[in-house]
Amino acid sequence: MQSCIDVNLSNSQLKNLAQMAKDWIIMHGAGMRSKNNFNEDQIQIVPFLLLPSCYPRKEFESAKEVQILLNELMHNVAHDYDFLTNTLKNTIEVDTFTSKLFNIYQLVHSEGFIQPISLGLIRSDYLLHKDIGNKIKQVEVNMIASSFGGLAPIISEYHKFILTELGYKDKVKNIPENNATLGLSNGLIEAWKMYNNKKAIILFIVEDITYNILDQRAIEFKIYDLNSEIKIIRRSLTELIMQARLGSDKELFVDDIEVAVIYYRSGYQLEAYPSENEWNVRLLLERSRAIKCPSIQYHLAGTKKIQQELSIPGVLEKFISDSNKIIKIRQIFMGIYALDFNEDGEKAIAMGLKNSHNYVLKPQREGGGNNIYNDKIKDQLEVMKHSKDRTAWILMERIYPPILKNYLIHTGNNDLKIQEFNSELGVYGVVMGYKSRIIHNTQVGHILRTKLSSANEGGIIFGFGALDSPYIVN
Repeated sequence: MQSCIDVNLSNSQLKNLAQMAKDWIIMHGAGMRSKNNFNEDQIQIVPFLLLPSCYPRKEFESAKEVQILLNELMHNVAHDYDFLTNTLKNTIEVDTFTSKLFNIYQLVHSEGFIQPISLGLIRSDYLLHKDIGNKIKQVEVNMIASSFGGLAPIISEYHKFILTELGYKDKVKNIPENNATLGLSNGLIEAWKMYNNKKAIILFIVEDITYNILDQRAIEFKIYDLNSEIKIIRRSLTELIMQARLGSDKELFVDDIEVAVIYYRSGYQLEAYPSENEWNVRLLLERSRAIKCPSIQYHLAGTKKIQQELSIPGVLEKFISDSNKIIKIRQIFMGIYALDFNEDGEKAIAMGLKNSHNYVLKPQREGGGNNIYNDKIKDQLEVMKHSKDRTAWILMERIYPPILKNYLIHTGNNDLKIQEFNSELGVYGVVMGYKSRIIHNTQVGHILRTKLSSANEGGIIFGFGALDSPYIVN
């Protein structure tokens, strides 16, 4: 795919431009703490692309349009107890993390949900698949801690700036407006209003050490800008062991302050629960009257096993009645296969062993660095093909995106050179509602995450990718 503009600069000009870009990025708050040399008082630039990356208009608009449908789908899936139970029954036997979550879900379901409203700040991720004419195909749906909504709009504005600086002001119109921070913040505000207690607060569940701090703070401070009545506090699950309690009517109190909304920016990995005490806190939070983002059922709906089950012909019809909506959703799916001990599971194992380069092997994990590719798929399948552990994994057809040329800018990068990349588009959605009624359903912005074409993973926090913006082309 072509570059958005032809940059013909000398090395000295390119170096000066990159330094200006770094300064613009840090001045506008697109930064993160270093994982290598952590200091809570220091921020470094988030990795980013010097220029925006071309993206086909039709596919960009399709991704935005389908987000509303995915919000509806995931809400309905999350509120189907039988579906969640039957789909995850094999996974929870071998996957400790999913099992722990499911145990909490079963308990609060049996007791009856004290808070009938769920809030989801969702991100659905896509790659363009060059084998089918660069059509979007879904990588995954993120139901918890959907990151970078606080930084993505900054990158969009940066790319407008850099195009203007390079003399291409007429091309700025090709950078779409991006209101992700505003939209996600408004979702939390709407949930706070639904709780109907102006003295209650919003609780951010965060890591003990937060690297992606400015992304989280952007949403926090935007909420303050929009409604200064709302107080926000940040706590880790470990801190809440001693600080959280339930009131007589199942209100959640933290340090004796009532909580209206719980926003999980942590809790999606096993490392967030170093002891049984953190799991007990998660249960206490789910038992509370506070509105959860996400609720435990929303969290489970985002597992890879659920994604695989939804790709089976005939399953979408259980949750979406409109045939036109079903067609639009199904168009974004790739083939995803379970590794259960049955005929279909054995076929999937055989496919993965025979043509490993055509697939990705995925566990039930969020965050970067967990998937397995290429010949390592064979090694992993050989190890577990006779073990029940395999039922905790899915095999997904691999998406091969187009190659783009650009410049990567990151801390300490003084060797600027044109390199080959590919990009993953994320579209943010906000959904809120009761089991049988959605009361808020919107698409609220986007993000482009770009990585070297030679890299398999694209997680920015884990050092695999960089922030980017789509440059819309016809």
